Amino acid sequence: MTAAADATAAAADALTPSPAARAAYAVNAVVAWGGVVLTAFLSGMGWYDVLPVEPGLYGGHPEGAAGAAARVLDTFSYFTIWSNVAVAVSVTLLLARPLRPTLVRRVLRLDGLLMITVTAIVYQLLLAPTAVVTGWSRLTDPILHVVTPLLTLLVWLVWGPRGWVTGRLVPLALVVPLLWIGWMLARGAVIDAYPYDFVNVVDRGYGPVFTTLAMILLFGFLVAAVLWGVDVALRRRRAADVVAATDRRRLSPPGSAGRAAS
Repeated sequence: MTAAADATAAAADALTPSPAARAAYAVNAVVAWGGVVLTAFLSGMGWYDVLPVEPGLYGGHPEGAAGAAARVLDTFSYFTIWSNVAVAVSVTLLLARPLRPTLVRRVLRLDGLLMITVTAIVYQLLLAPTAVVTGWSRLTDPILHVVTPLLTLLVWLVWGPRGWVTGRLVPLALVVPLLWIGWMLARGAVIDAYPYDFVNVVDRGYGPVFTTLAMILLFGFLVAAVLWGVDVALRRRRAADVVAATDRRRLSPPGSAGRAAS
């Protein structure tokens, strides 16, 4: 196997996705957008069950239209929603014709993978054990935290595109999470409320919150590095398969395919 064969196989994946790949991207986009839109709609309408609000956490808004804007703003301040939007945007861009591996598209693709993976893991480890899931949350929580993450990783593992993740992109994948941190903390300083217990500055203070966020960012960096390694391994495996198939065709005696068919 040569570096040229590796690059050729990656370029073919990146620029000419198969019909199956395009169908998978479309399903991934529909599920991700569906979870985000449904969550925002239910929140704006005030149809989620009203639960007791802990000091320093989102909630406690007026019912009906009076609290609609605040509820929707809360919704779009959760990292979960940001990660699902990142997935939805990135896979939607994969449906473009022609599919060009621009820096923005590649970073967004890695962002979506990184953020949705962190969302799923953090939810299962830190949030799910104490989460009270009732009413419409029984529908939207699994979509946002389980279905979309699993579907996104499956689609990427099977259909890529391969070769879009590089070492240079790994640190760039932290830009969107850092933007979320900036937005979440800035808004929290104004309204004295935060989306999660582990970033509740009112209860924990800035020191412990920054420590937790630094640990999560470090974990995210490691996740991005793992995704890069997996992409390289899958790209090399595909390139090896292409080379092997080419060698078999070249070494086959003329007419052997016709005789085998007869």
